[in-house]
Amino acid sequence: MRHKDYLLTYCTNIHPGQDWETTFNSLKAYLPGIKKKLVPDAEFGVGLRLSNKASEELEEAGRIEEFGQWLRENGLYVFTMNGFPYGNFHHERVKDQVHSPDWTTRERVQYTMRLFRQLSYLLPEGQEGGISTSPVSYKHWYKDDAERQTAMETGAEAFAEIAYFLYKHEERTGQYLHLDIEPEPDGLLENTPDVLSFFEHYLNMTGVNYLVEKGVPVEKARDTLRRYITLCYDICHFSLAFEDPAYSFNAFRSAGIRIGKIQVSAALKIARGTGKAEEIWKALSGFNEPVYLHQVTEIKGERVITYPDLPVVLDKAADFTEMRAHFHVPVFLDEFGLLRSTQDHILKVLEYLREERVTGQLEIETYTWEVLPDALKIPLADSITRELQWLKENL
Repeated sequence: MRHKDYLLTYCTNIHPGQDWETTFNSLKAYLPGIKKKLVPDAEFGVGLRLSNKASEELEEAGRIEEFGQWLRENGLYVFTMNGFPYGNFHHERVKDQVHSPDWTTRERVQYTMRLFRQLSYLLPEGQEGGISTSPVSYKHWYKDDAERQTAMETGAEAFAEIAYFLYKHEERTGQYLHLDIEPEPDGLLENTPDVLSFFEHYLNMTGVNYLVEKGVPVEKARDTLRRYITLCYDICHFSLAFEDPAYSFNAFRSAGIRIGKIQVSAALKIARGTGKAEEIWKALSGFNEPVYLHQVTEIKGERVITYPDLPVVLDKAADFTEMRAHFHVPVFLDEFGLLRSTQDHILKVLEYLREERVTGQLEIETYTWEVLPDALKIPLADSITRELQWLKENL
């Protein structure tokens, strides 16, 4: 839905979608009803998530035309997609495999190009569109800095290939599409300094060289990469880095790095002063589930320490002042008994947006509904509607 200068939506990765039939059935079950509650007399934009299998099946004869017709008949349209999870994202263990295949593989490049072709077809005329994606790879898959550097170089070349694909697409059609890299804890890119370093030392070198070999003048190559390779600022993830939004947005602007979209999401905040330690640990254990990766971060001195998953912290049960857990909780709540959320980080982002329009696309991403503690579950359509209403009221 539209609010002033912004398109607001939610990411459909909250729904099952291992194949096209499951995906389409989920969209038909939820989207018309949510739209009716929020904007009965206006069009409603969709943040579409397609697995690789669903995307492949959507390519079959007549399917994307059928989907496009269904969208139009129901007052819906797609303006952004989530291309981060490649495989199934529900009902089975995901954990670090959410990054697989990563940007060192041809599978990831081919999947993303296919998504862009599909987004191009579904996108309304005159509208820009973007696809969010993995921050190159998962840090713990590499044994040392040399291996990580090689992965970054390979990823930079793959991003440059996507940039060239999108550059030629816009030259041919006039349609502007962008790839939105999404930093997260334990990704090869996980915070603002990582992003700045990657753009300066990898995209500006490996990426520029790739474009020059394709015939793009060297003076234009850097601008081409900055135009088509943008960021997905996931609020949950940057709150886990303990980085103030103004610091990140100002740093990206100074470096000429665009924000393709903001994913509105909240992490768990675990503060020592909210109760007795054993009670806090018990409350936190209610969020320990086996499907998704829930990294935990903690500031110690000047450093942010990242623990790879929630069980590591629960088993250790060490003393702490404040920690944050990568568990996407409903954005309209700021406390969960003895636990809190990083809703305050969302509000800081929205406050910044009142002064500076860094992007026109906001997408709520609370994909953990199925694995939330039972006490936090309300009917799914009601939860999505409430999140979007809260965002609109606070923007």
